[in-house]
Amino acid sequence: MNALSNVKLPPWLQSLASSQNKASLAAPVLIIMLLAMMILPLPAFVLDLFFSFNIALSVIVLLTALYTIKPLDFMSFPTILLVSTMLRLSLNVASTRIVLTEGHTGADAAGKVIEAFGHFLIGGNYTVGIVVFIILTIINFVVVTKGAGRIAEVGARFALDAMPGKQMAIDADLNAGLIGEAEAKKRRSEVSMEAEFYGAMDGASKYVRGDAVAGILVTVINVVGGLLVGVIQHDMPFADATKNYTLLAIGDGLVAQIPSLIISIAAGIVVSRVANDQDIGGQLVGELFAKPEVLYITAGIIGGMGLIPGMPNLVFLALAGALGGSAYLMSKKKVSKVAAETAAAEAAAPAAAAAAEQEEASWQDIMPVDTLGLEVGYRLIPLVDKTQGGELLKRIKGIRKKFAQEVGFLAPPVHIRDNLELKPSAYRIALKGVEVGAGEAFNGQFLAINPGMATGTLQGMVTTDPAFGLPAVWIDASLRDQAQGLGYTVVDAGTVVATHLNHLITTHASELLGRAEVQSLLDHLGKESPKLVEDLVPKMVSISTLQKVLQNLLTEGVHIRDMRTIIETLAEHAVHTQDPGDLTALVRIALGRAIVQQLFPGAGELSVMTLDNRLERLLMQALAASGPDGAGIEPGLADTIAQQAASATQQQEALGLTPVLLVPGPLRALLSRFLRRSLPQLKVLSHAEIPESKTIRVTALVGQQPA
Repeated sequence: MNALSNVKLPPWLQSLASSQNKASLAAPVLIIMLLAMMILPLPAFVLDLFFSFNIALSVIVLLTALYTIKPLDFMSFPTILLVSTMLRLSLNVASTRIVLTEGHTGADAAGKVIEAFGHFLIGGNYTVGIVVFIILTIINFVVVTKGAGRIAEVGARFALDAMPGKQMAIDADLNAGLIGEAEAKKRRSEVSMEAEFYGAMDGASKYVRGDAVAGILVTVINVVGGLLVGVIQHDMPFADATKNYTLLAIGDGLVAQIPSLIISIAAGIVVSRVANDQDIGGQLVGELFAKPEVLYITAGIIGGMGLIPGMPNLVFLALAGALGGSAYLMSKKKVSKVAAETAAAEAAAPAAAAAAEQEEASWQDIMPVDTLGLEVGYRLIPLVDKTQGGELLKRIKGIRKKFAQEVGFLAPPVHIRDNLELKPSAYRIALKGVEVGAGEAFNGQFLAINPGMATGTLQGMVTTDPAFGLPAVWIDASLRDQAQGLGYTVVDAGTVVATHLNHLITTHASELLGRAEVQSLLDHLGKESPKLVEDLVPKMVSISTLQKVLQNLLTEGVHIRDMRTIIETLAEHAVHTQDPGDLTALVRIALGRAIVQQLFPGAGELSVMTLDNRLERLLMQALAASGPDGAGIEPGLADTIAQQAASATQQQEALGLTPVLLVPGPLRALLSRFLRRSLPQLKVLSHAEIPESKTIRVTALVGQQPA
């Protein structure tokens, strides 16, 4: 024994001897066994062993399906369906060989299992056996297998259709911080496996249906072939051959069909159940016999039927009594449970009240204000409910991604909630708890927006586009094509809300850039240029000064994607000034090419407005007298500037040009701040911000005296 224990096995033999590899050998061994049964003749005893194993396997699969909590807990089921089907077909081939070669010797020629099914289950009557076999086949093929296959097909289709929505929901939870990356990866894997499972079940169910058809054909072939072999080769009387071979063929068919029916039932149970935290048995008992009222009514109906003359009165009345007794016990138990819960609640109420009286205010009572919030009326809930097919969450995610790519930082998440105080179709957009936009969107209808070139009128509710104030009409879906033909821009309710939200996020970008976002920007840039960031913040510029400079840029619509240029410019000039306004002007000059590209994409010639020379001199004198805030500008002059700037802006827009006012550098900040409130679409640039490669064409003068 000791000598044998010291023998060192080869590496490949040690690998095969390990427990893990023993399990991995099961599949190859099974495949070889199936092929051997089809090719090699088997003794009757071995055939009995395999038939018994087939029946046991089907029972194991059925019980496993009954105790499965959710379909993904039985991921190997499609493969088991295929293997069990091939096992039955292999047994059919092996048993057919024995039936045809040894069937003339008697009913036990193909083994005791087939003989038992042929005599015990059908009483040795082959006519009864044929009828029972046909009924079992019809039940399996027409009812169970067809239904399970249809459920698997629909489940696979729904799982594939719902996969993008589930993936987006996972991404939304991840972006909102509700789950971590590990949990998101796990959920994505489950979504993918669920779709693959139902797809595999759809395909595997076709094998089971084919097995039922093959069972019928094999039985017919065995009967016909047995008659030919018995009568022609073994000179048996036709009646004896018919009885002998038919009993063997029917017994063989029943041995295969009963496990097939059990497996089909298991497949139907797996694909038809709705997953919860109970197995199918607990779920059925808990839901089917949960209400005593149902049992009382059923007992009354069955008892009434038991009083009808000619009915099996004893059976019906006994069943009615059992149902009524069960309902009474359930009612009594339910009343006792409610009384116990009430007593517990009454006992806990004084303690809870005392605890509430003793509890003092704490910091937990202070709820943080959401940076961005969207509140909707109850009729707009389907737009933000992913279970009802709402697309607004997906669009908001796209808005944040596009904003980050274009503007240069990630906007805070949008917290969505319903508000019953709003009108049913109204919505409200809040920034740091304060309303910055509101409107109405009618779910199921479309907003036809007139961009200025639409012809004709539409039947509907006249309104204005909440984002840009353009004239619009809410129309029914049937008028959508007509509106597009008339030149209207037609969008659905979700797009209206998303566009309004996107416009407000872009407009208030400077308020969304907090200290945390600035730090995230520095951390992101520090991964590529750590030395650049370390030299600037906080050695030369504080993070609050950097935040103010970035906010100044965003206030005037300048994107901050080129953080490297911004940081380098600040590092160059921070030794001379720490004033955020002066630093902003210097950064704008460094970003001049990007600013011009943003306003005049692809244009070599810039059509701009400028100040009249006389007005320019007056403003320079006022600036020198009053300081950079421009408080000393005479009110009449300020009113004239505003009116003429508005008129020139309208002319520029009428010509299809971007309204841009070109002024000297010292006046740029003053005029931009002064005109921003009344003319938000007007952009004010300084001469130093225009690249030398661009040509300037003056299209209007602000402040020019009429001739």
